[in-house]
Formats: sequence, C-alpha cells, structure tokens
Amino acid sequence: MSKNETELRYKSVQVSSRPITASVIITVGLGILAFVLALSISVGAANIDLLTVWESIFHYNPNSTEHSIIHQIRVPRSVADIVVGASFAVAGSVMQGMTRNPLADSGLLGLNAGAVFMVALCFAFFPGVSYNFLILFSFLGASLSVALVYGVGSLSRKGVTPIRLVLAGAAVTALFTALSEGIAIYFNLSQDLAFWFAGGMAGVKWAQLKLMLPWAIAALVGSLVISRSITVLSLGEEVATGLGQRTKFVKIAGAIIVFVLAGASVSVAGPIGFVGLVVPHITRFLVGVDYRWIIPCSAVLGGLLTSLADIGARMINAPHETPIGAIFALIGVPFFLYVARKEGREMQ
Repeated sequence: MSKNETELRYKSVQVSSRPITASVIITVGLGILAFVLALSISVGAANIDLLTVWESIFHYNPNSTEHSIIHQIRVPRSVADIVVGASFAVAGSVMQGMTRNPLADSGLLGLNAGAVFMVALCFAFFPGVSYNFLILFSFLGASLSVALVYGVGSLSRKGVTPIRLVLAGAAVTALFTALSEGIAIYFNLSQDLAFWFAGGMAGVKWAQLKLMLPWAIAALVGSLVISRSITVLSLGEEVATGLGQRTKFVKIAGAIIVFVLAGASVSVAGPIGFVGLVVPHITRFLVGVDYRWIIPCSAVLGGLLTSLADIGARMINAPHETPIGAIFALIGVPFFLYVARKEGREMQ
C-alpha cells in the first residue's frame, strides 16, 4: 500500500468521525451522570430523598443517621459504579481498536476470570493481604489470561481470528472459573468469593475506592493519550506502519492500560461482563471510528450504563439485591450473538 493510500484511509476516518455529536454526548452525558449519581445515592434498602442527599453533601451533619449512610455507604458505591463502568468500557474500546476485533471484551477474552482466579489465590494463601497487593494480583491474573487466550487462539494455521479468540476466551474463562470455585470450596471461601463471582458494588468502601482511583484515573488518561495511535492501528498494521506508527509500543502501552483497567475493576466489583462489548459498539455507531472521541464517550456512557444497572439491581427485588452481572448478561448475551452472527456473515 502506497503512502498516499494510507494517508487517504486515515483522512477517511477523520471525515467519518462526528466530533459535534461526541461533544454533545460528553457534555449532556456528564449532566445526566450527575443526576443519576444523586439518584443512585438516594436509592437503597432505605430510600432517601434527593434534598437530603444534597444537604448531606454540602452541609454534612455527623449526628444524622441518613447523612452517615450517604457518606459511608452510598457515595463510595455510586462513585464506584461510574469508575468501574468507565474502566470496563474504555478497556473494551482499546482492545477492539488494537485487535480490530469487534468481539473483544475483558470478560469474553478471559481477563475478568483470570483476575478473579488470582483474587481467590490471595484469599486462600494470603489472608488479610493489603488491597494494593490484591490489585497487583488481579493485574497478574488478567495478564495470564491474555497470554493463554492468544496462545490458544494462534495455534491454528490460519492464525488468530475474532471468532477463534472468543472461543479461546470462553475456554480460558471456564478453566479459571472452575479453578476459582474449586479453591473456594477447598479452602471454605465460598462466602468470601460470592461477591466477586456475582459482580456488584455492594461491598465497596472508601478504603477500596481510594486505592483503586489512582490506578483507574492514570489508565483512563493514558488511553486518551494514545487514542490517536489506536485509531491509526485500527486501520491495520500495514497502514499504521506506513503512517510512521510505532505499533509495538502502542500495543504494549494499550495492553498495560487494559490490564490496569480490568484488574482494578475486577478487584472492586468482580467479573462484570459485556460492558466493554456493548458500550464501544454503541459509541462507534454514534460518533464514528475515531478513538479520540470513542474513548471519552465510552467512559461517559459506560459509567452511566453501570450506574443505571446498579440502580435497577437494587429495585428489581427490593429490599434484596440482584447481581449486577446478571443484569448485564441479559443485555449483553443477545448483543454478543448479534455481533457474532454479523461478524460470521462478513467472514464468509
């Protein structure tokens, strides 16, 4: 491919992007997200009106039971909804852009299951371990999963294909899930690991959130920094090389960002799947294929979708909670089948 052709392909991406739509999504989305955040804080086993939420945030009264519930339980959970949702969505966007695989998602490719497996090992062999150490082990589990998935997916003579990666991811997920459950049964950790298996924000406290936030924010900022490079890489290896892209560096940086986002999120909320699959597809449909807009819009929409799902988890069977992972599965499985069928038709 000539230099002129590569430049034309990149210009076509810029032309097809919709920056005005993206700007509206980010601006309006942040406004809606602020309202949903307040709504999420007010909803729970004991509903609290929005006026009380407002007063507790700006005029905190330590002697008020409702104010204490809001600050100690509701606020960290609601903030975690946004951060975890944004992290999973951006991780999926980066993965899909780098691999040119529309089915790429941290859950489908085994990252979440690998992270949970390492969390199970921590609980079994290092009880009372610090949360920072737990996050580190989650990163290692995600990395191990990726290595296995790509290793298994590339065994065929035809090399790695989107469908083969998903099949390898399903196999690795089943393996690590079985190992995690076996560890839980053998070491009597079923109750401790039930939260991570189901996926949810019910147990999130300020201590966890304060440790997770720096990792997540750094990775989200890093994804914005390399967003242009991911756009170029999404056009293909040959085009990226022709435009002077350092493809190996971008892939390594992108992989680290995905590990951090997925590992930190799983260590807080468990293996919530399909957020990183659904949100990037919706975002690309709305704003085009320029990752300078896809990544920030995915962060906003991912945080919004996860917050709404968590509100639904508390309202569907109140006062009991429905696992948020089950809610996303109801949305994500039909969407996954649609994307897989579409991808299969295009490969024929």
